[in-house]
Amino acid sequence: MSSAEYGAVGVQNRTRTLFGQVMWSVAAAAGLFALGAYLGRNLGNGLAFVFFILAFVCLIGMRFASRSSAGLSMALLLSVGLLMGLGMSPTLVYYAEADPQALWEAGGATALFVAGCGAFGYATRTDLSGIARIGFWALLALIGFGVVLIFVHIPGGAVIYSILGLVVFAGLTMVDFQRLRRSTDMDSAPLIAASIFLDALNVFSFFLQLFGGRGRD
Repeated sequence: MSSAEYGAVGVQNRTRTLFGQVMWSVAAAAGLFALGAYLGRNLGNGLAFVFFILAFVCLIGMRFASRSSAGLSMALLLSVGLLMGLGMSPTLVYYAEADPQALWEAGGATALFVAGCGAFGYATRTDLSGIARIGFWALLALIGFGVVLIFVHIPGGAVIYSILGLVVFAGLTMVDFQRLRRSTDMDSAPLIAASIFLDALNVFSFFLQLFGGRGRD
């Protein structure tokens, strides 16, 4: 085997190792999300919002921690999962009481959605960096549209918002999985895992609105 072939095998091994590490990290964050949702089942909306803020603080901290300590970055990722669960617990409790079937439907649809988009993004040889740029601006526009819906009633606005959100995160999910395939830096695992976890969480939220009735006017 030539040196080039040895190098290619080494890259493939690192890619597989990184993939496994990222997926385990996503699963751990999801598990802690479920734990947080259970622990926070009696929380009020005000305290839940505080946990959301803390989760975003941890996400910002990950950007800095990834440069110095992979262990700290992973700890922050797990904290994000737990804090997001605590932050979303009042919403999940609402759906569990009003329409528990919506939770199962949203969970199943999210798994299929992320698996399909992720598989495409991981397998395609087409450069998706253009989608990443478009997705960033589309996400900002989506946030702006969500703010407008708070103050202005638009018939079918919540459904439109959820469907547009799914379109945006379909692209972002594909981009993140392509980034996972192309990366060989093991220290990047927590950041990639955080991106995929947030993709799945947002997709779940959009499906929950559609299936649970809040996405209907």
